[in-house]
Amino acid sequence: MKRDLPTIVAVLLIVWVGATLLPSGGSGGFDLPAVGSIPVLADGRLKPLDTIARTSLLMVQGRQRVEALGSPQPVAWLLDVVYRPALADTYPIFRIDHPDVLSIFGLGSGDGTTAVRFTFVQLQPKLAELDKQADLAAAVDASVRTPFQRAVTELREHVAYYVRLKYSAESPLSEDFASEIADPKKIAADQTEIEAMRDFSLLRVIPPARAGGRPDEWRNVGQFLLAPAGSPTEQALSLARVRFFAQLGGAWRAQDPQAFNGLVTGYREDLATHFDRECRRSALEAYFNKVDPFNTSMALYVLAFLLAATSWLKWPEKLGRAALYAMDIGFVLATAGILFRMWLEDRPPVTNLYSSALFIGWGSVGLCLILERMNRNAVASAAGGMIGFSTLIIAHHLSLSGDTMEMMRAVLDSNFWLSTHVVTVTTGYAATFLAGFLAIIYVLRGVLTRSLDARTAESLARMVYGIVCFATFFSFIGTVLGGIWADQSWGRFWGWDPKENGALIIVLWNAVILHCRWAGLIRQRGLMAMAVFGNVVTSWSWFGTNMLGIGLHSYGFTNAAFYGLITFVLSQLLLVGLVLLPRQKWRSPLPGIS
Repeated sequence: MKRDLPTIVAVLLIVWVGATLLPSGGSGGFDLPAVGSIPVLADGRLKPLDTIARTSLLMVQGRQRVEALGSPQPVAWLLDVVYRPALADTYPIFRIDHPDVLSIFGLGSGDGTTAVRFTFVQLQPKLAELDKQADLAAAVDASVRTPFQRAVTELREHVAYYVRLKYSAESPLSEDFASEIADPKKIAADQTEIEAMRDFSLLRVIPPARAGGRPDEWRNVGQFLLAPAGSPTEQALSLARVRFFAQLGGAWRAQDPQAFNGLVTGYREDLATHFDRECRRSALEAYFNKVDPFNTSMALYVLAFLLAATSWLKWPEKLGRAALYAMDIGFVLATAGILFRMWLEDRPPVTNLYSSALFIGWGSVGLCLILERMNRNAVASAAGGMIGFSTLIIAHHLSLSGDTMEMMRAVLDSNFWLSTHVVTVTTGYAATFLAGFLAIIYVLRGVLTRSLDARTAESLARMVYGIVCFATFFSFIGTVLGGIWADQSWGRFWGWDPKENGALIIVLWNAVILHCRWAGLIRQRGLMAMAVFGNVVTSWSWFGTNMLGIGLHSYGFTNAAFYGLITFVLSQLLLVGLVLLPRQKWRSPLPGIS
């Protein structure tokens, strides 16, 4: 049993991963995966309704499940929002943490509630006061708003987003929209509501009547009803698609799965005759959302770390191999996920902060796999598990702001520079983090355990030194390429932008580490202390510069990111202090090593 342990672990993990890849069925007889794969246009991108539902829930409540629903499918919630808004208003989905915001609605400790998520019905009586407070907050510059002002602004955005979702396919005030759109007189009588659908709808659900139409030709229901375009045949086809969404609502309200599934099947077949490529991509994206390979990779990275750490205490060879297999499988899943996103976006792997977190973790784990096969001591497996898990957690929190595959700004819309500068400099980030995490393993094993012997310490020192060399090369090349891109985009090679300064600081810090090592100013522990501080430098360049509110690379201040960054920096400074403890204080004293 002990001899075959790595093989058994690998087989069990492969079976588990295979189970996560199986397609899910419907709920209550409704073919929810099929309706979730229907493409619509939102935020300038064609995406399935499943993505709309998941990103909306992540934005509003920070998670994809709705506890009030028996179905685990987010698209069921979206259908209720659009077609049964009175019922959807009773679902607790609005997350409120700030006590002063809770007091606006008379919620919180005073009424005995311990909930953090509330229904639209609970918020509705005090929405006017929320608007008043949010307007006052909007008059204050975003960089100096108080936590209360940021909280009320965010909550109003979430409430407005939710209300606009109700207008996506029909009027929330309509009782039988299918019959209303069949009668021109009723359309004229309800013009105010149809204008609201035109102005408020977040989704363009009506595709062009002709095959191969551009994405910007998709329209929402209100736009079509108020201004039909094209030939009579094209108008009739578009009206049939409007009627589909109206009839779908009737079937959903009646909870008639047979009629519902028949409508969905017919609509998908009709749409595929004109937009086959878009339908296939939407179906694959919806399946990708369900599989969620990054979440599975996260669990595998945690397992790899635990197995690697345990191997330092018992069964080093067997548990070390099992940890390596777990990390191999997690890396393959993450690779498949990144490749799928590249195919879906027609972009290189890094286009925004979310994808940079995925790529940094992926690159670090890839380097760890190489190091582990060279050293076979489970150190790189532990480091890869830590970094892979940490970066995927960061990516998850970044996904709470909305679609992670949003459209690029025109000045940055260059696959060449995204493939060269961004990938290269992000590889430098990944390598610098990896050197820091290897150093963390060195100090934690040395200070907290007796498992850091001289051989392991020397192996870690070689790995850290090699990775710092690697990081210096890629961060330097990436920074130079960034200057060339800046010259082409903005007309100057270097402008002392905070992000540019951050990239330069990484290059300089890695160069300082190497020069101190070459000059004999530091030995093993000094190398580790400087490598750990490299995590502080890299986190500042990666996140800190984006929260300053100034510069061409600023994405705006966020309270959660700020406190997360400060916590991480303090933890790294504490680790640097542990490295610098007198050698006699270490549980694994290493004579002759300083």
